[in-house]
Amino acid sequence: MSTPFAGFDWRLFIRRINALPFAAAESLPWELTAYSDAIVRNVLTHLSPNDFEITGDVAIHRSAVVEAGAILKGPLVLGAGCFVASGAYLRGGNWLERDCSLGPGVELKSSFLFAGAKLAHFNFVGDSIIGEQVNMEAGSIVCNYRNERQDGEVRVRWHGALQGLGQQKFGALIGDHGRVGANAVIAPGALLRPDQVVQRASLIDQESEVIS
Repeated sequence: MSTPFAGFDWRLFIRRINALPFAAAESLPWELTAYSDAIVRNVLTHLSPNDFEITGDVAIHRSAVVEAGAILKGPLVLGAGCFVASGAYLRGGNWLERDCSLGPGVELKSSFLFAGAKLAHFNFVGDSIIGEQVNMEAGSIVCNYRNERQDGEVRVRWHGALQGLGQQKFGALIGDHGRVGANAVIAPGALLRPDQVVQRASLIDQESEVIS
């Protein structure tokens, strides 16, 4: 059966989608985040204890650095060379590839981060997929819920039309090398192309704008 997102191509946003340790290209972004808990739990079963320190449902690569005071709730996979600062809070099923950095006060929920993604400090990113080498400056956030609507359904603008997802939680798909300025707000359902720059203290709400 045809859907509004038939033929959705991840590589328009994330070149190395196959770096995910499962068949992500067969799913849509919001399907992955909706089931991130189960997906990350499955990834955990295939990790080598030679490479990862695994405690319950939290796997930390032996080259990663986690400062005292960070809160890591599983399921979680923290890849090689990652850094998590004191005061960061991870929950809801997260996968970080390698060399990702989460600064103090960052909250990450049900998200997938590709290599070199950086959340500076005091960021919230919920139910999102963040591409390679994305940089989010201090205080920038990705919202994951339409609090202003009673039904709360997230809608995505695709090929010029708004499409409901039939779910209440999805933040954004941010393409490779995106730049998000300090105190910017990205509303739920955003699809940001590679190299897109979000200006400081701005609002990106694609329910009311067309993707260029």
